Amino acid sequence: MLKNKLKKFTLILASGSPRRQQFFKDLDLDFEIRLKEIEEVFPPELKAGEITDFLAKLKSDAFEGEIKENEILITSDTIVWHNGNALGKPKDKDDAFTILKSLSNATHEVITSVCFKTNEKATVFHETTKVTFNTLTDEDILYYIDNYKPYDKAGAYGIQEWIGFIAVAKIEGSYANVMGMPVDKVYEYLNKLA
Repeated sequence: MLKNKLKKFTLILASGSPRRQQFFKDLDLDFEIRLKEIEEVFPPELKAGEITDFLAKLKSDAFEGEIKENEILITSDTIVWHNGNALGKPKDKDDAFTILKSLSNATHEVITSVCFKTNEKATVFHETTKVTFNTLTDEDILYYIDNYKPYDKAGAYGIQEWIGFIAVAKIEGSYANVMGMPVDKVYEYLNKLA
């Protein structure tokens, strides 16, 4: 299996996201976590997947010169793309409410980019999943925000939580991608490296 194939490599996940860390555990891969504070700012002309590609690469660039031979650094970034705007993590309760209200009875895209960096090169790709929400009442939205506090999630929601059960009418593409990592593509890429 992949774990054995990757024995000669050290996988480094540069993400504080508990969901991304869990994905790597669930894939039965050995990995270390290394974190760096990055100011996630992107040029305003970038759109959709260009934004997440830029930010995933920016996060990997922070480790420039620190990657040893046989180390593979993995960084990623997720946004919700809706009506031509990137929806990141909400700043506060009002922001979370505004975001979720805008997603109600509409289709948005969840885009995650992943960057694999070795001491020789960096490779970035992104995956897009379309998610259609049912109509949400203000009560639904407030209940979710008050009970689940989705301030660490792009688009102010976690599909694996209560809101995912009541709001998601349709999904086109990878479910795991909406949680922050296109796991099947990551697995595929690591298999090619091994």
